[in-house]
Amino acid sequence: MKDVLVIGGNRYFGKRLIALLKESGHRVTILNRGSSEAPEGIGRLVADRDDEAALESVLAGRSFDVVVDQVCYTPRQAEIARRVFAGRTRRYVMTSTVEVYEYEDSAAPVAEDALDLGTVTVDTGAAWEDPEFREAHYGEGKRQAEAVFAGADGAGAAFAWASVRVAHVLGGADDFTGRLDHYARRIRAGEPIAVPVVNRPATYVYVEEIAAFLAWAAVGTDFTGPVNAHSHGPLTTAEICAEIERRVGGRTVFQEVEVGEISPFSFTRSYGMDNSRAVGLGYSFSHSSTWLTDAVAETIDEVTT
Repeated sequence: MKDVLVIGGNRYFGKRLIALLKESGHRVTILNRGSSEAPEGIGRLVADRDDEAALESVLAGRSFDVVVDQVCYTPRQAEIARRVFAGRTRRYVMTSTVEVYEYEDSAAPVAEDALDLGTVTVDTGAAWEDPEFREAHYGEGKRQAEAVFAGADGAGAAFAWASVRVAHVLGGADDFTGRLDHYARRIRAGEPIAVPVVNRPATYVYVEEIAAFLAWAAVGTDFTGPVNAHSHGPLTTAEICAEIERRVGGRTVFQEVEVGEISPFSFTRSYGMDNSRAVGLGYSFSHSSTWLTDAVAETIDEVTT
């Protein structure tokens, strides 16, 4: 049994992660700002992760075998966490994103070393406290946060550290993103769906699978550094829409646009990830063809009823 702290992320695949850890017999504590209660049998600490003094206070006398950080979005948050958890944990797993590769455009799947964290400029003075700035710089914030944990700013690593670069997630009746809903409503009404003229496929992962992968990364292995996490079998916008159309009826009408806003899950550039490292470490991913129907049904049935 391990003592695991999960920072934030107690909805969507985060709540599945917490449940898996508990079911596996680990002692689980969550840390959040108090906006949601802890599930039964789960410990809870209340603090704002941006408030270093508050974190120090609530963690006084506490240590953990593993920390899983679900809500680290900026280098400033990473710096605080590195200081606060130094000496309080042996392993730190940051949930990252495929968007760290936002500058990539590669026909071949992108491996972890496509991003050299040692070359990333860390700018803690940027307007990271501004929600609009943070959202507009989501990939950059995650990239800089990874660089901080990796010690790329010269401070050195404070603990064994790993990042899980999560692909686009599909599935679940509790999908709060609204992305599949965007398509379902337009397909049902036969309304145009804006896509780029050249629309690239992307890598995806089922909501249950990414929760299981994060649990494995936390307590089932000891790898360090970044790892890409996605199911086998990239998906195109057309394949996703075809599955939605089978579920809701209607008709898929793509409208190719040169400029302007395009629909989610449509991409002008290619940056699908390569999951070879994770497979080599011993993780067995499913193929998207085995779960796409269920993923669409779970989400669409919820948003269209």
